[in-house]
Amino acid sequence: MKKKILYVTVLALASSAIGAAPMMMQAQAAAPGTITIKDPAEYNAYNAAISQPTPQGKESAIEGFLQQYPNSVVKKQVLEILMDSYMQTNNPDKALGAARQVLQIDPTDLRALALSTYLLKAQAGQKSNPTQALPLLDEAAKDAQAGLTAPAPEGADAANFGKMKTAVTPLFYGAIANDDLEKKDYPNAIKYFLEELKAMPAAQQTAGPGIEDTYLLGTAYVQKAPQDLVNAVWYLSRAAAYAPEPFKDEIQKAAQYWYKKYHGGMDGFDQVQTQAKASLIPSAGFTIAPAPPPPSPQELAHNAVTSTPDLKTMALTDKEFVLANGTPDDASKVWDTMKDLTTKVPGKVISATPDSIELAVSDDAQQSNKADFTVNMKTPLKTPPTIGSMVNLIATFDSYTQNPPMIIMKDGIAPPTTKPRPTHHTTHHHAR
Repeated sequence: MKKKILYVTVLALASSAIGAAPMMMQAQAAAPGTITIKDPAEYNAYNAAISQPTPQGKESAIEGFLQQYPNSVVKKQVLEILMDSYMQTNNPDKALGAARQVLQIDPTDLRALALSTYLLKAQAGQKSNPTQALPLLDEAAKDAQAGLTAPAPEGADAANFGKMKTAVTPLFYGAIANDDLEKKDYPNAIKYFLEELKAMPAAQQTAGPGIEDTYLLGTAYVQKAPQDLVNAVWYLSRAAAYAPEPFKDEIQKAAQYWYKKYHGGMDGFDQVQTQAKASLIPSAGFTIAPAPPPPSPQELAHNAVTSTPDLKTMALTDKEFVLANGTPDDASKVWDTMKDLTTKVPGKVISATPDSIELAVSDDAQQSNKADFTVNMKTPLKTPPTIGSMVNLIATFDSYTQNPPMIIMKDGIAPPTTKPRPTHHTTHHHAR
């Protein structure tokens, strides 16, 4: 049987983040060597089946041939033709079934491994439930691993087999990367996405699946622990450079977000974009300057003390921050303006007894529902306030602790309630 040029039409399905783009992959089948069909009837049926002029005709004829001759010596060859015909007539489920039958006969068949990998990955992409997608991705990755090491068949044209291996290698790497990404194995996902993109021709890197997997590579750098935001920004920027709208804008915003988070501002981002668009791999020494670390709470407290001419005018919540976070010297300076001072203390009741009320006074304390003031009452309360209610107490600063942060006040009282003025009614006497 003479060699044939066989075509596999691969519709490279991209995720919703990028969209879909078609790709045609052409490869030459390995020479099968000389196969002798001894039964003339079987030989005639075989020739009739593979000579059909249309894919639909081949499908029907080959299906009939396999039913009549299930153990034919050319079973693998006709199954390969059948899986190609199914792809040409847009019947991926049957194509996958034919590819799986080829692999039962020859687990190293490169074309069947490539088609099975692609179709299983495509099926996984159609699943909204990750638990349903993962088994399909696992199977695709298993076929992909086999495809990466598949040897050339005996008697195959080495040059043609090499071309086919080169063409399908990015598909294999991409399937493994997607499987690792689904399993949250981010280091391996990064490794195989990079291998995939480097194995692609330059034109494929910036179209269809190349854009999608560049984007996924960027997200993997974000998701891994610890994050690598320098590489994340690079690959997100590169994906944004080539992605179509509306995905370009979405990916661009992600690149900008992580750049600003890492660098502290947007200066220099345009240069990173230009470099990433021009090159798949960052140049040696490429980096993004990290933002300086924010001031520590102790530094913030010290700045508050040194920038306030009269510490008595400092807001109560700012004084509380210094007491909780400042150096002993800074805290002491602020406390000197508070000690034995009687003032109104508004807050949210966290706990209450007749003798003591714990309040959340600062906004942070109220949001976290955590007390930062303890007010010891001057006289026991007949009815303690309700937990969660807002109260205004009058008390005197007594002491504080820095860890845990707490200001303690004494001689607490509830402010007097202003009684409404009585209404005087005038009685009018009417003369009879």
